[in-house]
Amino acid sequence: MLVRLTMICSGATPATRKGSFPVDEALEPQSLALAATMTLRRADRVWTSPALRARQTAEAMALKPSVEALLAEQDFRHWAGKSFEEIQALEPAGIAAWLGDTEAAPHGGESLADVARRTTRLMDGLIQTSGHTIAVTHASVIRGAIVHVLGAPLSACRRIDVEPLSLTDFRSDGSRWMLRSTGVPVAAKVVRSRSGKVAS
Repeated sequence: MLVRLTMICSGATPATRKGSFPVDEALEPQSLALAATMTLRRADRVWTSPALRARQTAEAMALKPSVEALLAEQDFRHWAGKSFEEIQALEPAGIAAWLGDTEAAPHGGESLADVARRTTRLMDGLIQTSGHTIAVTHASVIRGAIVHVLGAPLSACRRIDVEPLSLTDFRSDGSRWMLRSTGVPVAAKVVRSRSGKVAS
């Protein structure tokens, strides 16, 4: 049984382009225009994070997704929309805890470990589902998927760079996942299907 999961990182927004903690906002015009030039080969199913920027990325790529809550961006609660420097100045102990402990959530939202756990639930549920799944999601979820598949410590997430509109591909034989490629610009993987729609 062949199982394939292609994770696409949503495009950038004004906040993420400035290096701020993510907030639920629309894509910047440049990312929206770039996503509109991209269409992936057909898949058996397409999922997207509930976030506006993920849904816009999928729609711009002519995908017809269903929303999957497990693909949501990490909830940064009261840090959302603020820069790292701003939070470091206001809450230095909070930033230190967040950087040093994967279970810490000083912002009142989700810890890195929380995101990793739901990413693991998603992948564990999908491993017995044959076919190709495209998931439009976020860097935090993709990092969690990578360390899960590699069996790496969760702290390794902080050393993985995931670019907006990049592709990370996983394969499975139904018993274990393998990382096939990561950090690939979606533009380099464009293969237009006959209609731009997802095959059933």
